[in-house]
Amino acid sequence: MKGAGIGVGVIAGIAVLIWLGTGFFIVQEGQQAVITQFGKYHSTVGAGFNWRVPYPIQNHELVYVSQIRSVDVGRDTIIKSTGLRESAMLTEDENIVEIKFAVQYRLSDARAWLFESKSPDVAVVQAAETAVREVVGKMKMDTALAEERDQIAPRVRDLMQTILDRYKVGVEVVGINMQQGGVRPPEQVQAAFDDVLKAGQERERAKNEAQAYANDVIPRATGTASRLKEEAEAYRERIAAQAQGDAQRFSSLLAEYKKAPQVTRDRLYTETMQEVYSNVTKVLVDSRQGSNLLYLPLDKIMQSAGAAPQAVTDAAARAQSQNAVTVVPATPADSRARDARSRERESR
Repeated sequence: MKGAGIGVGVIAGIAVLIWLGTGFFIVQEGQQAVITQFGKYHSTVGAGFNWRVPYPIQNHELVYVSQIRSVDVGRDTIIKSTGLRESAMLTEDENIVEIKFAVQYRLSDARAWLFESKSPDVAVVQAAETAVREVVGKMKMDTALAEERDQIAPRVRDLMQTILDRYKVGVEVVGINMQQGGVRPPEQVQAAFDDVLKAGQERERAKNEAQAYANDVIPRATGTASRLKEEAEAYRERIAAQAQGDAQRFSSLLAEYKKAPQVTRDRLYTETMQEVYSNVTKVLVDSRQGSNLLYLPLDKIMQSAGAAPQAVTDAAARAQSQNAVTVVPATPADSRARDARSRERESR
């Protein structure tokens, strides 16, 4: 009996060791294990080699927490009571738009995912539908289709995360991806709204072209205005300085005139004649013998003989000695004009 008792004890010890060995389990990377004791939550363990009290005292359930999950919202299924698709949403101005998008999420709390909601997947879909209907319900149809279309996804994500956190579903919303044609009007008015969108795009294009033209023209006009203003300022300064110089010169001449009137008058006359005749292309000779005025074609002499200015001066001196006249020399510039005038005088 003693030997039989020892054998039973050994067998029982081995059975207990085997039973305790069933409590070891491995949690993979990206997973969490939720341990329950008599069906109630006990603890959560991360990746690695772990142990728990074997069944039926404790049990564990593995949950993937790093996996990105996705669910589509806004199906084409027709609701019999309304005759509209499930994707139909009512806007603030009592119009209808259809919205399709995909929700990407992952688990943030394994305990909440298992114990706080009876059907967490359904809760995610319902939270997404509630959020998008609230967001679209506060927008007008035109803004939802065009102006604020890109703002729908981030607003839905924020509101959806708020709802899920309120109900402790243990879900983190990663992103909202609008599907192709995700926001669109009903098929009955699709063509009309396409025309509206095209008109809006054409308006934006014309607006951008006008802005580009303004950006090109305005700087040039500003530069031209600045240049004209600077030129006007310079002209004003020049005219004012010239007027001041003329006034000072007149004052100086007046003082000299008071001292010697005749000398000053003759000098002014001589300077004026010199200034006048320096721009004349013809030379007039006054004969002392009472004959008519003679024309001395110095420009023609220079053109035909190619003489230097000194030779022309000598020819004028010889002509003066032969005719006993007074010569007023002119500059050899503009020979072509003087030649034309000489031919006109000869023809007369």
